[in-house]
Amino acid sequence: MAKLTKESFIESLKEMSLLEIKELVDAMKEEFGVDPSAVAVAAPVAGGAVAEDDSSATVNVVITDGGAAKVNVIKVVREITGLGLKESKDIVDANGTVKENVSKDEANEIKAKLEEAGATVEFK
Repeated sequence: MAKLTKESFIESLKEMSLLEIKELVDAMKEEFGVDPSAVAVAAPVAGGAVAEDDSSATVNVVITDGGAAKVNVIKVVREITGLGLKESKDIVDANGTVKENVSKDEANEIKAKLEEAGATVEFK
């Protein structure tokens, strides 16, 4: 079997629908036990730490616990992200990232909405 090059892989991705790409990511998680999106998110952070008091810094908003009223949390995630019901539910169930690279002010607003719905949230 010929080795798949990075360029041919990217070309293949361009031909896929978003649903097919999501299924590919899920299959990679299952096969290798690694979340490829987590690697993509962690890479910019590794470049250098940002001071906590830097108001221009961005953070990722991550759900650490969906809480007892997950339906309300899913509704808020849908509102914030514009994703569909299933994708929003997947984020809540997996304690995933709701929004990436947002300002601290926006992150605090999102956190307040999610906590009001019953979720536990942290910034990364």
